[in-house]
Amino acid sequence: MTKTASRIALLLAVGALGLAACGAPNSRPGAPETVTETVASAQPSSRASTPTSAAAKLVTVPDVSGMNHQDAQDAMQAAGLYNLREVDGTGKGRMLVMDRNWVQTGQDPAPGTKVAADAVITLTAVKIGEK
Repeated sequence: MTKTASRIALLLAVGALGLAACGAPNSRPGAPETVTETVASAQPSSRASTPTSAAAKLVTVPDVSGMNHQDAQDAMQAAGLYNLREVDGTGKGRMLVMDRNWVQTGQDPAPGTKVAADAVITLTAVKIGEK
């Protein structure tokens, strides 16, 4: 047997032993047996047949420029947009920890743009008092 074949055989043996050691749930002698059953539905999924998913519904992006970051997030969520990304407008890569201490300086996509409800909205902000 070659060295590679030996390694493969060893890995398979270790894997088989690992699976055997795990055993079935509640495999102690005298313990009650646990049975898990999966039942397939005979009816098609309503999600697959309904074209009114979140991606199909278009939402108008609100204008949040000049708002504090918390109010901007609230406005986006009120419009139905929850996939929000925050960016430090100074380029320093800081995290926007205290949302009310930051003011919106930009957003992408632009206000008034119609987007899918699951679209990524980027909110650019700087700390209040910064330029």
